[in-house]
Amino acid sequence: MSDSVIRFSKDNNFSDVIEKGLMNNIARKAKDASRILSTASSAQKNNALSTIADNLLKHSDFLITENKKDLSDSREKGISGALIDRLEINPKRIASMTEGLKQVASLNDPVGEISHMWKRPNGLSVGKMRIPLGVVGIIYESRPNVTADAAGLCLKSGNSVILRGGSESIKSNRAIEKIIRESIEASGLPRDCVQVVPVTERKAILEMLKLEDFIDLIIPRGGEGLIRFVTENSRIPVLKHYKGVCHVYIDEFADLKKGLRIAVNSKVQRPGVCNAMETLLVNNKVAKEFLPDIHKELVKNGVEIMGCSNTCEILGDVKPASETDWYEEYLDLKLNIKVVKDLDEAISHIGKYGSMHTESIVTESYSNANYFLNRVESSAVMINASTRFNDGFELGLGAEIGISTSKIHAFGPMGVNELTSTKFIVLGDGQIKE
Repeated sequence: MSDSVIRFSKDNNFSDVIEKGLMNNIARKAKDASRILSTASSAQKNNALSTIADNLLKHSDFLITENKKDLSDSREKGISGALIDRLEINPKRIASMTEGLKQVASLNDPVGEISHMWKRPNGLSVGKMRIPLGVVGIIYESRPNVTADAAGLCLKSGNSVILRGGSESIKSNRAIEKIIRESIEASGLPRDCVQVVPVTERKAILEMLKLEDFIDLIIPRGGEGLIRFVTENSRIPVLKHYKGVCHVYIDEFADLKKGLRIAVNSKVQRPGVCNAMETLLVNNKVAKEFLPDIHKELVKNGVEIMGCSNTCEILGDVKPASETDWYEEYLDLKLNIKVVKDLDEAISHIGKYGSMHTESIVTESYSNANYFLNRVESSAVMINASTRFNDGFELGLGAEIGISTSKIHAFGPMGVNELTSTKFIVLGDGQIKE
């Protein structure tokens, strides 16, 4: 590609590249670009986002062709079906990427917003102004749509972004990067505000995580192993979630037909993502009625079921769940089912085994819904809705850069506002401190 940071010859190895300062060079360019981008007007940023969206659609064939190379390589390596699903680019997903970018363009620009002004006794006016974070590093696996989503959100919020995708999606990510950078440059903004790390060796991540002078925030997206690796090795603040052990609880006052639809959708609509249900909790008072119906639908969709002793007794042909199963994020067509005696036991189970990601209750009881809503600590709590809705696009954020399950500095899907911080502004008229 014409915009490669370093051109490789057959004699190059990664150690040579590191000696040439690849990651340092990328980060310096990102920092320089962020200073320009932070003062760009909303119109400039929105024009760039619209241009990117149009060009992604215009060059769909190019994107799909490059993606097919990644898919072919991944199948040869024996990568699982769920991960292949994450990796694929098709017309529907390109349309989703472009729609997400257009939604981001339509959002209010948070940068420069002044709020919470107050007057001090000495006449000083004090307030807060929203500002970009600076340079954001995204380390992620498989899903190339993250490249477009992250670039769009960072662009709108005035941040440069360094994108380090997985080796399995390198060709797809570089193709998306090419279109994005050319579109940004055509819009009069610095193309270096979006850069994909062009090498796949893990050492690149280690070098990236040392660059605290240039990168302001690291966001890892992927499996628990990747996120723990990043957290343990970073000198830069990390915003993370380790895994998505999501639950749906079928209450004793549930509409069981509604519960059936919600539970099936939460598990099978796209099992390889972090907001898919991993454990179904069913109140003992409705278990004998509900479990045979949900079992039939899950089996029809190819779901392997592990159950508690009560579940095994009611259904007969499911595997017993072990203690470790309740902690599992399967990201596949596998599901745990547990029968609980009441709402408190369901909440207690979620508190012990959950990951503060997404939980849903199916109930027609207002008091039970409110009780669940107030006592479950996860980043998104649903009432009579699929866990699959804990997603920036679905919640109206345009897109998301990730879902945080740590409460500092954001909790839940991270959209444009969550990619900014605030600084104090003080307006005076000659005041001095006595």
